[in-house]
Amino acid sequence: MAAVSSASDTGDPRSRHPPERRLLILGGPQSGKTSTANSVLGDEVFDIGTETTHSNVGQTEIYGRRVTVVDTPPWAIPADPEDNPEADDEGENDGGESAAAETDNPTRPPASLDSEGPCMGAILCPPGPHAILLVVSISQPFTDTERRAAEEQLGALGGGTWRYSMVVFTGVDKLPKGVFIEEHIANTGEALQWLVERCGSRYHAFDNTRKDTEDNTQVPELMEMVEEMITDNQGWYFEVNELILLEEEQARRALEEERMRMEEHARQREQMIGGPPRELRLLLLGWKGVGKSSVGNTILGRRYFESGQETELCLRRQALVSGRRITIVDTPGWDWFSVRRTPKRIRQESQRGAALLRPGPHTLLLVLPVVSSLTARKRRTLLAHIETLFGDSACLHTMVLFSCGDWLGRTPIEEHILRGGRELQRLLEFCGNYYHVLDSKIPGKDRSVSVLLDKMEEMIRENGDKAFLPIQTEWLSEESSYSSDNTEPEDDCRGCQLQ
Repeated sequence: MAAVSSASDTGDPRSRHPPERRLLILGGPQSGKTSTANSVLGDEVFDIGTETTHSNVGQTEIYGRRVTVVDTPPWAIPADPEDNPEADDEGENDGGESAAAETDNPTRPPASLDSEGPCMGAILCPPGPHAILLVVSISQPFTDTERRAAEEQLGALGGGTWRYSMVVFTGVDKLPKGVFIEEHIANTGEALQWLVERCGSRYHAFDNTRKDTEDNTQVPELMEMVEEMITDNQGWYFEVNELILLEEEQARRALEEERMRMEEHARQREQMIGGPPRELRLLLLGWKGVGKSSVGNTILGRRYFESGQETELCLRRQALVSGRRITIVDTPGWDWFSVRRTPKRIRQESQRGAALLRPGPHTLLLVLPVVSSLTARKRRTLLAHIETLFGDSACLHTMVLFSCGDWLGRTPIEEHILRGGRELQRLLEFCGNYYHVLDSKIPGKDRSVSVLLDKMEEMIRENGDKAFLPIQTEWLSEESSYSSDNTEPEDDCRGCQLQ
């Protein structure tokens, strides 16, 4: 976006009327934006009794000059990573307490796809605003979180916005007697000082309770400051690129829709707190070196399995994750060339691993690195291992889990699948097109783990009365010395809700 000037906006003496001034008002929840807009317009143009969900435009004349004012929805307060209950994942204490610790940010507007982003208001004052008024309430704390929200909103408008920005403080009547706005800025903290300095130290104090008094000089003083800023900018205004703003709004709505979906999942999980946890039993499978142990650590949220070295024996571990009791068995890797080249002991270990998940595993997670190419031989060998070891019905319970997801960068997994060729697509068809991508670098920090568990439950529901793969007698041989979970034998979990 560029800043431009025109004859009508620079006070050309040939113009018959004073040039128009366009003001875009931005601010957080309960900042007093709408009241400020009404004060400038000199009338109750905008409804202050309800939350603003769409940008609105009003016009007035001040000293013979037409002034356009755009009121916008409040900007979203970004979540503080330190307050994220998933950051300290469930593995540290089996996860029971973390779900109860989830709280909503009280200053964040409620999620709604019916509302629009505040930056869309810039389209209502074409070709662009002369001044962007950032409204900050005296009565609310201005922390680094609010500072980041302001920075994100101006960044969404485009580059160069700060030279057209000014801070407008509301609620100055609530300042202690004898305290001036300059002292408030100095005492509030670095976040507010940063905002004022970023706006070129341009700020104005507004008392919206005085808008009907005869000695109210607030609006003329504000417009005088706006004129000074326009003069400093050589008569330029901020030119709005509608196409970019529409693209930004589309992306914002997509993120908001995803956030609402995740919050709905969180609410559903919270309803389970206090009752018996749902259980998911997972068996990790794949050829050597695909990252099965790392995947297990990522799902459970801590380092339960030794990654970086070859797994020799099955190992079972359990933790509470997202309100569910997750039991995972890690298994030794297969040979990628053929079933016969996989030692008999390893094949038996895979079966005994399933037997550790009595009465049977809900999901066979077939781990496949995104960096690996799948040839016809590799695909046939994988399917041969699954069908030979677990039977023809194993396909109903198998899901492909793509590991090393960070290698994809911005590439969607669907595009990776298309590029992977027919063999990869045939493998997914065998698994009922159930797949997921996971970044296993940072255990407990991957938010997609919850999505993975949701997909598993969806697959379980699809399987109906065949919710899990039953243990077969041949999996339970007397040669049990190969298998170990370093735990006491667990009770049969036939009471589990997801059977």
